[in-house]
Amino acid sequence: MDLVEETELLRKIPMFAKLGASKLKLLAFTSESVTYENDEVIFYTGDLADSAYVIMAGKVDVLTDTDSGPVIAITLEQNQLFGEMALLNNVPRNSTLKASGDLKVMKISGEMFLKLLCENSELALDVMRQLSDKLAKSHFHVKELQQQLQQQDLAN
Repeated sequence: MDLVEETELLRKIPMFAKLGASKLKLLAFTSESVTYENDEVIFYTGDLADSAYVIMAGKVDVLTDTDSGPVIAITLEQNQLFGEMALLNNVPRNSTLKASGDLKVMKISGEMFLKLLCENSELALDVMRQLSDKLAKSHFHVKELQQQLQQQDLAN
C-alpha cells in the first residue's frame, strides 16, 4: 500500500478524520501497516510499550490472566485504538493482546503518538473518550464477574 492509500485509510478513522492532510501524510509515513493471523500475539503482559495501534480491519482480543488461565476480557474492533495506556503511563503492557481472525493494524510509534496528542487537542480528547469508554466497559465486566462469583458461592 502506498502513502496516498494509507493516508486515505487513516482519514476514514473517526479519531484521525479531523487531522489536516499534512499531518495525516506524516502519520502514514511514520507508521507501519502490520498484519497478524488468527491467534497471533501482538504483545504480552509485561512487554515494554513502544507503540500504539489502530485496528484497520479485524478484531483484537484482550486477555486477562486468571488462576485457570487467560480469558478474553474484551474484544476490540475496527477503528479502535489500543496500546495507548502503557504509552501514556510509561509502564509495561498490562494485558496480552492477540488477533481474533485476520487482523490489520496501523502501528504508531510511541514518540509520534505522544506528539500527535500534544499538538492536536481534538485527537487528545477523542483518545480520552476512548479511554473512558474502556474503563466503563471494564468496570461493567468486573461487576458481572463479581455477581457470577457470588452466585457460585451461594450455590456451593
